[in-house]
Amino acid sequence: MSNETFMREALALARANIEAGGRPFGAVLVHQGQIVARAVNEIHSTQDPTAHAELQAIRKAAQALGRSRLDGAEIYASGHPCPMCLAAMHLCGIERAWFAYDNDEGEPYGLSTAAVYAQMARAPQQQSLPLHVLKPEGEAGLYQQWRQANPV
Repeated sequence: MSNETFMREALALARANIEAGGRPFGAVLVHQGQIVARAVNEIHSTQDPTAHAELQAIRKAAQALGRSRLDGAEIYASGHPCPMCLAAMHLCGIERAWFAYDNDEGEPYGLSTAAVYAQMARAPQQQSLPLHVLKPEGEAGLYQQWRQANPV
């Protein structure tokens, strides 16, 4: 499977989560070229503020693989990982992270905590964990879809 295929799956999870009443975040964790875990943001259903898609995928992958270290794994996330998720990725040995939508795209829809990110997150090119923008050709409107499903 290709990087774009993995990202399209993360985006499909995010869109399905919108339909289920959640936020537009999905993640796919890949190890040795195979999907080990799929997850969505579950804050709306668990009331757990740490139930971000990336953390849920890390938790599931660690259980599936029977270890807390995920060295060599990659995460494909629909949105730019927050500082908490980035820290978890560093802690468990994620090798690479890909995201489709950046924080600026989420800002008009109430999906960015700019003040927190400004203090805690560095620009992607300054991260020791490489972050790569990967929005597949023809992909558009994820956050708009979420806002339409969740009007203010």
